[in-house]
Amino acid sequence: MFHAEFTQKTGTFKERLIVILLIVASVISIVTTIGILFSILFQAIEFFQLRSFWYFMTGLEWTPGSKDSKFGAIPVFAGTFMITVIALLVAIPVGVGSAIYLSEYAPSRLRSLLKPILEMLAGVPTVVYGFFAALTIAPAIVHIFEFFYLDAAYNSALACGLVMGVMIIPVISSLSDDVLRAVPNHQRHASLALGMTHSETIRDIVVPAAIPGIISAALLGFSKAIGETMIVVMAAGLRPNLSWNPLEDMTTVTVRIVDSLVGDQAFNSPETLSAFALGLVLFVITLVLNMVSLKQIRKFKAKYKINTL
Repeated sequence: MFHAEFTQKTGTFKERLIVILLIVASVISIVTTIGILFSILFQAIEFFQLRSFWYFMTGLEWTPGSKDSKFGAIPVFAGTFMITVIALLVAIPVGVGSAIYLSEYAPSRLRSLLKPILEMLAGVPTVVYGFFAALTIAPAIVHIFEFFYLDAAYNSALACGLVMGVMIIPVISSLSDDVLRAVPNHQRHASLALGMTHSETIRDIVVPAAIPGIISAALLGFSKAIGETMIVVMAAGLRPNLSWNPLEDMTTVTVRIVDSLVGDQAFNSPETLSAFALGLVLFVITLVLNMVSLKQIRKFKAKYKINTL
């Protein structure tokens, strides 16, 4: 009796200890996030005391370091979204298409071979992607558009976006594959029993059921692409350029942040502090995207729970 009581108390102590450790881990994550936010926020506020917040958000010129320095962030964010949209136009069709094949068509042995190979792309250093973009993709784009009598820069948003899209394919593909496989099999069986073909079942039953999760995967890919630096430096350039032409050189928020912090300006100068203002806006954008992504995941889980009752 004493041994059983002692064992029960020991088990209870272990469970409480595990719960406490998990709470500590959660608190560390939350405190770290809050610390990152405030470390950026205070410096950003100092920047906005020196320069207009309104012009920062709506200005069309970014010329730090010049005699009449201007800090209009629209060209920087325009380049960021241009490159990111090109990347998503590459990654979403390829990533979702490969996920559908792996989940619905590929035999198990072939799937076990192809999925690790696809996910190996996520382990390639971004500087390698940058070399690939600068030395292979960019010259190819220049030669292709020369054939159509169009001028393309060797540092172009198109070259950068194409390679960045390849980089985020594993993120979208892996998450989409997991979501598609989580759709209950009884939905597939019911569809086939009603006379629908395999492809019709995928198109009308499986994919619509998995749409919230696929959207979440796309948003996570967007967050990864929007924070990329090395590929942009090597393939798209450093010039803030407000243009709709993807064949021109552009830059992104992360590149301007690095460029502002590695200069020889004083730390409290507007040129340096502008990096924190850009970082704050980028932090807010990625935070909103992650919140939307988590909401979509919860929506999918709720739907999955209802469908399995």
